[in-house]
Amino acid sequence: MARKAKDVGVLHGHRVVTGPELRATFETEPDPDDSARLRRRVVHGVVLVLLVGIIIAAIITALAIISGQLKIPTPEASKQPAAVCPTATFDYTPNDKINLNVYNATSRAGLARTVADEFAARKFVVGTVANTQDAYRGVAAVVSGAAGQSAAFSVQRNLPGSDYFQDGRTDASVDVILSADYKELAPADRVDQTPGQLSCPRESKRVADPDKWPVIPTAGATP
Repeated sequence: MARKAKDVGVLHGHRVVTGPELRATFETEPDPDDSARLRRRVVHGVVLVLLVGIIIAAIITALAIISGQLKIPTPEASKQPAAVCPTATFDYTPNDKINLNVYNATSRAGLARTVADEFAARKFVVGTVANTQDAYRGVAAVVSGAAGQSAAFSVQRNLPGSDYFQDGRTDASVDVILSADYKELAPADRVDQTPGQLSCPRESKRVADPDKWPVIPTAGATP
């Protein structure tokens, strides 16, 4: 009778546990919390490296600026104010073709009437004569609209040192605003009547924005 083969998996009636089975018994499933913690550590590390890099770059940039090695470009302020003084050349307009208003912005009583009479003696057509309050400082302001620039040019030839301003009026009338530095008109027989340009000697006081005209006189009490 044939002898039954021995079962190597059984020893003295007990089952023998193999190596693979033993490892499987003691090995545990991976903890998902461990993976999350690992990802957080990686992210924190990356953020920390970036922050350190930014701080170092800022320090290097600041040192370069202080030492003058790095210059930050800045918009340069215009060295010259925006000009609004007309550049056209005008012929002298005859005095009797010019409608003129005269305002006194000084504390000298009767100045507007005196100067208006002097203009009238030169055949200017004098309209309003009044006092006004104005912040302009100089000899006098000569004000007109675009249509009155030629007439304003003629007025300025009679009023040396005056400063021209343009406002929004549509007619050809001209306003003269006498200011603190006014002394006298040019002698009538010495007025230059050759073609020329309007004069804006106080360009730094001018306003380029047409919505902010520096002088718009308002008639006040009779001088």
